[in-house]
Amino acid sequence: MSRRLDRCYNIARLRELAEKRLPGPMFHYIDGAAGDEWTMNRNTQAFDAYELVPRCLMDVSKIDLSTTVFGQVIDWPVFCSPTAMNRLFQHEGECAVARAAADVGTLYSLSSISTASIEEIAEVFKGPKLFQIYVFKDRGIDREFIQRCKNAGYAALALTVDVPIAGNRERDLDTGMTVPPRLTLMSLLDIALHPYWVWNHLTKAPIELANVRGRVDGSVTTLVQFFNDQLDRSVTWDDAAWMIDEWGGPFAIKGILSAEDAKRAVEIGASAVIISNHGGRQLDTAPAPIEVLKEVVDAVGDRCEVILEGGVRRGVHVMKALALGAKACSLGRPYLFGLAAGGEAGAKKALNILRTDLERDMMLVGCRNVSEIDMRVVRDVAVWPRTRR
Repeated sequence: MSRRLDRCYNIARLRELAEKRLPGPMFHYIDGAAGDEWTMNRNTQAFDAYELVPRCLMDVSKIDLSTTVFGQVIDWPVFCSPTAMNRLFQHEGECAVARAAADVGTLYSLSSISTASIEEIAEVFKGPKLFQIYVFKDRGIDREFIQRCKNAGYAALALTVDVPIAGNRERDLDTGMTVPPRLTLMSLLDIALHPYWVWNHLTKAPIELANVRGRVDGSVTTLVQFFNDQLDRSVTWDDAAWMIDEWGGPFAIKGILSAEDAKRAVEIGASAVIISNHGGRQLDTAPAPIEVLKEVVDAVGDRCEVILEGGVRRGVHVMKALALGAKACSLGRPYLFGLAAGGEAGAKKALNILRTDLERDMMLVGCRNVSEIDMRVVRDVAVWPRTRR
């Protein structure tokens, strides 16, 4: 496996290896998105609307990638987004990713719908941690999560606001990765053809949604249905403000795609906004985060941290986001591909690919630290027409 990982020079290669290692239903759960998957594909393609402009004869013998986000110093301006049910893809799941994040010196975010608990992650990861939360119908669940995060030393909370209902993820319908599962004959055959994955999941502890352990008896399917039933579709800005007060620390609104919503988030006390369309998994044809980044930064960048999530696959993507005003970028699929491809080593490989890429690109552009990555090194292709030969 080490040799295979060594030959993965980019995130696309890790994706290919993950596809080989995982049964189809699990791979497509990571790789798929809503509807025609236009938004998911656009998330990365939209970075091509910008060019980086090198600054020559700069002393780049020393490069400082460090930055501060949520009041925490991290070694480079990329961190792990919260993603659900990681043990579906590799038996160590979230704990493996958290250890990888620690090794590369960045922040780790835990999903509410995780297969490792708030406390388990705090045991294996001593660095800065963020917990992703929803507003549940039973506010007692939110209060419990918040108190547990305080007790476990989490640095920040992020409220996801773009899931009043799950998106139309047609790949999951095709494979039967639904709630309850309706695995097709082809999906079951595909699982049988991946004996290593099957063996790991038969011989390791059963998968469970660890943060609601003890609240609901039954299978993981029952627990997922419990979460789905608890999502409150009547949530308003008042509920978000209530949660900000309950937490009392660094707080992000996750799922912002307009300047208007960003302004409202700041008005109710959010210290950060995460520009995200949920990786294209919710509303298809929603704008790519990089497309709305500048307008959000212009609206609230002087009052809160603006973080870009979505489509980051290269160091140049991070540079373009930072140049347009993002404080940092977060990502999910890249490290999940790594996790599926090679466990903790694969997740670390994914993060290191991007970190090495970013450091190289900073040298090539002539930026010695993150603060030097600004509007001077990026330009909109549409505004700078080229003479074609």
